Amino acid sequence: MPHHKSCKKRLKQAEKSRSRNAGVKTVLRKTIKEARATLAEGQEIDLKETCSIIDRVSSKGVIHKNKAARLKSRMAKAVARKSE
Repeated sequence: MPHHKSCKKRLKQAEKSRSRNAGVKTVLRKTIKEARATLAEGQEIDLKETCSIIDRVSSKGVIHKNKAARLKSRMAKAVARKSE
């Protein structure tokens, strides 16, 4: 356990952000998983909505901006392959 007052506060802040980020990450994983499953079935997905969720998670600092760009790029490539 922390001994300093500032460390105790930081511990509480970290716990809050960890629980907040967990929910956001769950939504992100669920969205990506559903999009990939939909593409595997041969149906089209709403790429704009999927990218919007990825951007939202990135802007909150839950994932790195480069990871967000990579996820969006791969999703766009998968959509392009299916539409050929």
